[in-house]
Amino acid sequence: MPTKRVGVIGFPVEHSLSPLMHNAAFKALNMHDWHYDAMSIPPDILRLGLREPRDHGYIGINVTVPHKEAIMEYVRPDESARAIGAVNTVDFRSNIGANTDADGFINDLRAHEVPIAGERVLVLGAGGAARAAVYGLSRAGAAVAIVNRTRSRATALVKHLRASAGIESISIMTLDEAAGWGMSLIVNCTSVGLHPHVGQSPWLDALPFPVGVTVYDMVYRPANTALMRQCVAHEGRAIGGLGMLARQGAIAFELWTGVEPPIDLMQRVLRDALDETPK
Repeated sequence: MPTKRVGVIGFPVEHSLSPLMHNAAFKALNMHDWHYDAMSIPPDILRLGLREPRDHGYIGINVTVPHKEAIMEYVRPDESARAIGAVNTVDFRSNIGANTDADGFINDLRAHEVPIAGERVLVLGAGGAARAAVYGLSRAGAAVAIVNRTRSRATALVKHLRASAGIESISIMTLDEAAGWGMSLIVNCTSVGLHPHVGQSPWLDALPFPVGVTVYDMVYRPANTALMRQCVAHEGRAIGGLGMLARQGAIAFELWTGVEPPIDLMQRVLRDALDETPK
């Protein structure tokens, strides 16, 4: 039986945990004719590099940095990819490029029973992860405000989503203004606190947290970030980004295979892999 191949492209890509979680899911489902691997493709040869998975009969690929935006030129972006301005999943059978980050994020919030519709949500950051988060949150009915160190980048994000998705009601605030806004959810879409800078937080120690706030930190290495610890110390709730990683991958898995993957297993495999990573 010929192997059905999927994988991830990026540069570098050796650090990717996607092969672990996808191959574990294939094994658990007795899908022994499926295999997921990683391909390192430098950005200056992306178009040429895409021939490798296409010519070798890959069904689809995930796309990670630095290719998420550049690859849009070579695929047919779906609604979410056009709105966010980035592709992280490709199905070569249709040449559709999708973005599963927003749905993966929202699915994980719902799995943790975090209210979204009608809630005030503060997003920290204005990069690609923030675009996906703001898009997902706005579609789910949240009132969203953005804080970013460089205000011009926040302005660019707002303009992008207004043009690409018709989202109008996004506010831009300073961190001081946001502290008094009364949000129920704070989402960290920056890399602040990512290993090895584990002592850093995007939230200033002197600023209060709203009573009962939930922090969702997209950083998952370490599992318990400085921001999460700050929030818990102020009697808030903290959720790490591992679930989003698993759930965006699960959407891609089902897109390629038509089979719902074992999400709990995928999360456990990721957690075990991170526990074994040298700190």
